[in-house]
Amino acid sequence: MRTYHCIPLLIWTYMFHTVDTILLQEKPNSYLSSKKIVGLTKDDGKMLRRTKRGWMWNQFFLLEEYTGTDTQYVGKLHTDQDKGDGNLKYILTGDGAGSLFVIDENTGDIHAAKKLDREEKSLYILRAKAIDRKTGRQVEPESEFIIKIHDINDNEPKFTKDLYTASVPEMSGVGTSVIQVTATDADDANYGNSAKVVYSILQGQPYFSVDPESGIIKTALPDMSRENREQYQVVIQAKDMGGQMGGLSGTTTVNITLTDVNNNPPRFPQSTYQFNSPESVPLGTHLGRIKANDPDVGENAEMEYRIAEGDGADMFDVITDKDTQEGIITVKQNLDFENQMLYTLRVDASNTHPDPRFLHLGPFKDTAVVKISVEDIDEPPVFSKVSYLIEVDEDVKEGSIIGQVTAYDPDARNNLIKYSVDRHTDMDRIFGIHSENGSIFTLKALDRESSPWHNITVTATEINNPKQSSHIPVFIRILDINDHAPEFAMYYETFVCENAKPGQLIQTVSVMDKDDPPRGHKFYFEPVPEFTLNPNFTIVDNKDNTAGIMTRKDGYSRNKMSTYLLPILIFDNDYPIQSSTGTLTIRVCACDNQGNMQSCTAEALILSAGLSTGALVAILLCVLILLILVVLFAALKRQRKKEPLIISKDDVRDNIVTYNDEGGGEEDTQAFDIGTLRNPEAREDTKLRRDVMPETIFQIRRTVPLWENIDVQDFIHRRLKENDADPSAPPYDSLATYAYEGNDSIADSLSSLESLTADCNQDYDYLSDWGPRFKKLADMYGGDDSDRD
Repeated sequence: MRTYHCIPLLIWTYMFHTVDTILLQEKPNSYLSSKKIVGLTKDDGKMLRRTKRGWMWNQFFLLEEYTGTDTQYVGKLHTDQDKGDGNLKYILTGDGAGSLFVIDENTGDIHAAKKLDREEKSLYILRAKAIDRKTGRQVEPESEFIIKIHDINDNEPKFTKDLYTASVPEMSGVGTSVIQVTATDADDANYGNSAKVVYSILQGQPYFSVDPESGIIKTALPDMSRENREQYQVVIQAKDMGGQMGGLSGTTTVNITLTDVNNNPPRFPQSTYQFNSPESVPLGTHLGRIKANDPDVGENAEMEYRIAEGDGADMFDVITDKDTQEGIITVKQNLDFENQMLYTLRVDASNTHPDPRFLHLGPFKDTAVVKISVEDIDEPPVFSKVSYLIEVDEDVKEGSIIGQVTAYDPDARNNLIKYSVDRHTDMDRIFGIHSENGSIFTLKALDRESSPWHNITVTATEINNPKQSSHIPVFIRILDINDHAPEFAMYYETFVCENAKPGQLIQTVSVMDKDDPPRGHKFYFEPVPEFTLNPNFTIVDNKDNTAGIMTRKDGYSRNKMSTYLLPILIFDNDYPIQSSTGTLTIRVCACDNQGNMQSCTAEALILSAGLSTGALVAILLCVLILLILVVLFAALKRQRKKEPLIISKDDVRDNIVTYNDEGGGEEDTQAFDIGTLRNPEAREDTKLRRDVMPETIFQIRRTVPLWENIDVQDFIHRRLKENDADPSAPPYDSLATYAYEGNDSIADSLSSLESLTADCNQDYDYLSDWGPRFKKLADMYGGDDSDRD
């Protein structure tokens, strides 16, 4: 086998002899010399003779990234059948044939037409043919060969991420792993050191370090504190060629955060806190907030406050605000300035999630002193109890004291207190209270059966400061007294059959009692003393608060007696004993043989007397018609007597005439003659109604003489009373007006009262000179007499 290569190719062939040998072992039929070994077959088992192969070439190698101006020579194909006369034609097929690799069909020289990149493809498999130009037949069988691309260091290491983020707990020891970074090199790892990457740290020392081979970043300083510095930025470099000079490199950034651990106890910024509180604050009031500082964050900074000791541990409480991690001082019990003015508390603040690794640093809590001053205010009266319960018998007399409430002024116990009952809770005014000592007494009689409980409110007020008052509920329970007699529980409709036999039960009666004895009811039944022995019926006490009515004789007759009245004496067993008599009405009825009632009404008796039902109905109708006629006749007669004389639209009862006359003032006595009003003789002696025909001529009533110096207002009131009582006065819908006004009025009086006593008519012609505003009056009063008429 003959091989034609250039000198550089021989050098590369020598360098990679070992690699080539491996590849030749994988494909011996492609890369061995022209001798071919043929193995045995199973059919004949004969040894085949080894024949000589005609192809002569070696494996081809090519450098990547060739930058020369000419095409890169790869190698030469040649066969023993080639005599050099140009009869053979070489043809190349396979990966990149014709595009990447071209062959001279006459000489068999192979060239690379383009620059190759091993990272894209490192190996090309091609096939070669030698064809006789004349016959077009292959002079040698087609064979494969390989073109390998040798690597050069043309790729720098690249990290899988441009930016890494990692965290590590603070206070970690030296060598604690943080994160691993990885860089890859696209160069051939089997060829030299082009792909051998070494890691180093460019930024982040002395806090962190990196393993040069694995790329694991570790802590380099002990006990790094998050509170001092939380964020770190580390720059890591990856360099190929084993980190030697001339190697390519790449970098990445790692942001490292120190996470918090509970390594700091809470601390109060001050040792003492001071708060003030009025003594009247309600329970649960927030007096103030305290806060201990903890440099930790999250749950490591969560803390809990509690009162450790102090004279106000029972009076106050502290709660933790989970949002702000503050301790809130609240009021637990009512404060009293008079009892204690100053309280001192010791409050602890401790972490709720301590880390056992750092307990050796000390107790994770702190203590502060809280002083609370109670301020005095004017407080309302305080009752001795939260509520009062008073029990009283219902037969207590009016005005009796049934109980007492007491209150005092907490500011000064000698201050006077006034008591009163809130009438909104005692609308019927059944109870009263003595304002000086708070004794409650009755104003009315009590009745347990109508109202067994009374709930009133008593108010206590400071006399010196009525604005300060307090209220207390008072529950009054009315105790029962046996003051009601038992009576029948219902109305009984009892009957007895005419054919009843002696000893037959006809009715069972029960009773009720409004009283409520503590031992329960017990009733007894007896005949009344006047009729201890009843010949018709027997009363049997059943001993269960009921009684049975039994017949005592054989048969009853409706004709002789249709109804029996049986009085029964009922009494209870309470003290004092109350009794009553209940009368049971027993009707006699007709019954069948089984004792079922058939008839016991009055109709049956009437029928037995010979009066029919139709006759009874006719009599009743006649009586009803007669009554209706009498009523109609009386109504018509009365209406004829009171028929009005005036029946028209101008009926005075349907019209109200108003005279709006105004005098000249209260001192004006010249507008009308006051003597006319005061003179009893001036009134008409007889005032008869004009709209109704008089039925009777009334007696003339003479008014009581009035003195000249009588007050006008009193005079008018008397005249009104007389007018209201006078039956001959104007109709009910007329308006009688009495008015009086004095003098000192600028305008003269327009009253027409004085004109009643004048002998001649007044002249109103001057109204025409007053202008257009008085034109209407001038037309009404200033015209001729005929016009006025």
